[in-house]
Amino acid sequence: MKNATVRDLRNRFALISRWIEEGEQVSITRRGRAFARIVPETAVKRRRVKMPNFAERIRQVFGDAQLSARHSKGLREYMKGDR
Repeated sequence: MKNATVRDLRNRFALISRWIEEGEQVSITRRGRAFARIVPETAVKRRRVKMPNFAERIRQVFGDAQLSARHSKGLREYMKGDR
């Protein structure tokens, strides 16, 4: 368990909230005496978003063909929906 003062809680909340997010309990002290405890909520599984590999997708569609600048610009516009 980590300890923090009321001043720490007020001035360094970002650090203390990181401790809590990592699963650490934090005891809050005032004038040297503990008066509160902050405990993390039950663990919530956060799913990481896996970014697609765009280069691999283009390789699958077009193979090893070299795209000209004009064709790659047209492809970008098509994928963004500008056309």
